[in-house]
Amino acid sequence: MIQSMTGYGKAVATLQGGNLTVEIRTLNGKNAEVNLRTSLIPKDKELALRKKIADSLVRGTIDVYLTWEPNEGTSQVAVSGEILRSYYAQVADAFGGAVPEADPAIIAAVLRLPDVTDARKQEIITAENWPLVDAAFDECLAAVRQYRFHEGEALYADVTSRVRTILSIYDEVEAFEGERIAAVRERILKAAEELSVKMEGERFEQEMILYLEKLDINEEKVRLRQHCAYFMDTIDGESEPGKKLGFIIQEMGREINTTGSKASHAGIQKCVVRMKDELEKIREQSMNIL
Repeated sequence: MIQSMTGYGKAVATLQGGNLTVEIRTLNGKNAEVNLRTSLIPKDKELALRKKIADSLVRGTIDVYLTWEPNEGTSQVAVSGEILRSYYAQVADAFGGAVPEADPAIIAAVLRLPDVTDARKQEIITAENWPLVDAAFDECLAAVRQYRFHEGEALYADVTSRVRTILSIYDEVEAFEGERIAAVRERILKAAEELSVKMEGERFEQEMILYLEKLDINEEKVRLRQHCAYFMDTIDGESEPGKKLGFIIQEMGREINTTGSKASHAGIQKCVVRMKDELEKIREQSMNIL
């Protein structure tokens, strides 16, 4: 079954000090474009993680988010005692040693000075807890793929039904064939009559045959049906048919357009417009097929 490139997954890694939530959202794209919307991933893990995500999801615009939720009462700020004491001593010296030790107001002011405190974001993911984080990514990627398969079912039902609709519309085109040929013949005879042109029987029939051959749409009909069959074989037989389906759709469009250019019949032209409408909807949907 095909997959959509639209997907979403979420997983939680329980680490010492809190929970790390992994979220991945994907949309359609020509290639695997992995965007790490976080600064929590260690630099030495980033390259391997990008490859894991790209290998798993194959194609699409892939946004990765990490959210850290510390346990209640867990401080995420480290205080440098040495720097704090140094600043405090400098304040005391400035007042000639008159500042009492451990004055809460002075300590609060010193804590706002540079380098006294340091957020611990870089310490959330470490070499020790990386296996837990990596497992959360595996779980999240599996959820994204499952979501994509579910969306793929809806895509499959939609595009295949529209291919069948195009084939049924072309059956209507065939029903107009006899009427179209008679109408073309009548128009030529009427034009000749208005221009007072004498039409010799055998010569007229030869010219009529040549003209009608130029308007013949049998080849377009055969090729369109072959392209539709190829479309169905591809979407049924390949796990990642998106790009190939795009090329097949181009060929289907070419045969429909040629049919329209040869139509010379209002009923066939209406059928061509309906087929183009269905094909455009197929094209839009296929852009989201992996």
